Amino acid sequence: MSKTSAQRRATTTKQSLYQEITSRIIAELEAGVFPWARPWGTGGGSQAFALPRNAATGTRYSGINILILWGRLFEAGFTSQRWLTFRQATTLGGSVRKGQHGVTVCNADRFVPKRNRRAAEQARSESTEADEEQAAVPFLRRYTVFNVDQCDGLPDHCFAHTPALPDREIVPQAEALAAATRATIRIGGTKAFYDRANDNVQIPPQPAFFEQINYYRTLFHELGHWTGHASRLNRDLSGAFGSRLYANEELVAELTAAFVCAALSIKPTVRHADYLGAWLNVLREDSRAVFRAASKASKAADFLLAFGAGGSAAQAAQGDDAS
Repeated sequence: MSKTSAQRRATTTKQSLYQEITSRIIAELEAGVFPWARPWGTGGGSQAFALPRNAATGTRYSGINILILWGRLFEAGFTSQRWLTFRQATTLGGSVRKGQHGVTVCNADRFVPKRNRRAAEQARSESTEADEEQAAVPFLRRYTVFNVDQCDGLPDHCFAHTPALPDREIVPQAEALAAATRATIRIGGTKAFYDRANDNVQIPPQPAFFEQINYYRTLFHELGHWTGHASRLNRDLSGAFGSRLYANEELVAELTAAFVCAALSIKPTVRHADYLGAWLNVLREDSRAVFRAASKASKAADFLLAFGAGGSAAQAAQGDDAS
């Protein structure tokens, strides 16, 4: 196979994977199912509400893989958020049960074609990162993982579950995380929003919410916008209401809230369903949009969660970026 045809095949595979996952999410949204909220609304409450992790390494999945694995979790009725490859299960002394089907997740990577290597080497020697970046070709690497519920013989640590929160209105770890960010959070009024000009978050008092747990979902949605400030993750927040840029940023903030709440074991419901039409338009026009939004949301969530780990200068994880 020639280099040209091999590259063409890689590009086709990448595009089909983008389209395959995007089409699945569009179908769910059209059916009124929010993939990032489903872990807290269906399945009879048996599923663990948390971010998915690799059972062998403990590494947290990020970006689009969170939505893929949440979807598979609730489709199959699994009770664990732990996943691993066939080889990892075998290495740990276990096995995937016969007849079980895995789910495809992806990781964004880059390779440098031979014809570009000389240019890349020159870029490195001249410390011109932009030229070196242009020499690399992005692609998606697929791999298959299985839920630990599909396996036998795995060691006990692979089945770790997040303990349930006690039934109460105030969630101490959420309060502590919000305070640790040192963001200016103003409580009062009847609207929730991020004031980009003054760099502060406005949110109604918790008793104003019909379901008080959703105070935290809304708070972390607005803090998701806060992470996009030029002094933090520097996203473009200039989109006017109704624009595609505005819809994209709202999707990033919504996913950020879902990821942070899952990491804190908070069980909220959908708060921003009114953006459904705009999100559908964005996804229909661009099969990569949800990949980019999920990647940015993972960075924003990691930025916020780093404060809870004692970080004074939180940084977004590189994760599995999809370009």
